[in-house]
Amino acid sequence: MEIPQSTILSTEALSSVFKKTTATYKFYWLIALLFLFVKKGKTRMDVWDIMIEIVANAWYPVCYFHLSFGKSESLFDAIITLQKERNIPINTPREELSKWLHSNITDPFVVSSLRFLMNNVPYRFLSAWIHEKDDKRMVERSQRLEGGCLYRLEKINNGLVVELNPCWFDYLRKNYKILMDFAYWNLTLFLQIRNPNVPNIPIKLIMPEKRNSLAVQHKYWDFVMQHGVDVRCIYRGTMLSPGSYDLDHFMPWSFVSHDLLWNLLPADGSINSSKSDNLPSLDRYLSEYASLHQLAVKAALANGYKEKVLEDYLSLGCTPQELADMDSSHLLDTFNRTYAPLNQIALNMGFVEWNYIS
Repeated sequence: MEIPQSTILSTEALSSVFKKTTATYKFYWLIALLFLFVKKGKTRMDVWDIMIEIVANAWYPVCYFHLSFGKSESLFDAIITLQKERNIPINTPREELSKWLHSNITDPFVVSSLRFLMNNVPYRFLSAWIHEKDDKRMVERSQRLEGGCLYRLEKINNGLVVELNPCWFDYLRKNYKILMDFAYWNLTLFLQIRNPNVPNIPIKLIMPEKRNSLAVQHKYWDFVMQHGVDVRCIYRGTMLSPGSYDLDHFMPWSFVSHDLLWNLLPADGSINSSKSDNLPSLDRYLSEYASLHQLAVKAALANGYKEKVLEDYLSLGCTPQELADMDSSHLLDTFNRTYAPLNQIALNMGFVEWNYIS
């Protein structure tokens, strides 16, 4: 992906900032700088403000989606440690987390967890403009805005201040969305290599404001129940009726990031809170899960259900009619071929197996 070029600014250097990147810091550094400048109006900022935004932006893919940042990635380790030690909810929105970090910036544990970010990325990011390995010299040379660099660094007591180069102001404001897309696009490529089997990485980088409605899927299961299929919660065994159930993502949404029909099943309303983002035991639940889906498809087809949502089953490698006609062995094998690999990948990422205990 290319960024808009300029005959006045050193945009070629900005285009090259992610070359030979071995960690996520640079991606999140640029994202934080752009956000603080364009959305918060800051042209001069303490490096702690930037570090807090880095953590707030990286929190969701690390804690909620369990994405790997690669071996020995300090940002990943710092976020995991911070979440566990301070018991911060994994789905905390970015703005709330940012406020929490600001209000706890004097907490010695928070400071020690995040200080490493000050020791590298502010200097190395500028290497696209200033070829310098010594941090003290980098500060001195950035003061002169050598090479038309994006910002200057200033040491104040034991802290570090970042001040944007005024020459870049109009360019950053005008091209904010393109530059954000540039950073996230490169971050996606970086993470895809380190998470080769994980689905839908691009939508796992930013916490969505709200999830998609499941109204279409509810309509399907209501129809099935109204046409002779007795649906019991596979976890609790309770009988369910139209409008009196929750739709459970069998494999957690935080892993699959989709609402396809074959991964949804009516469940007792109390299950979501206990199952949360854990993995149901395939040995215990998959056979009944597959059988209930087959009964539902048979009822839908027999009673003329024509909604497009039935096409979701095609991604299992069969048509709805073929699914309805399978014998029990073939049916379980079809679901197992899809779920067994997904389940193993999720376990490798740190998701936990779950069984309902009454």
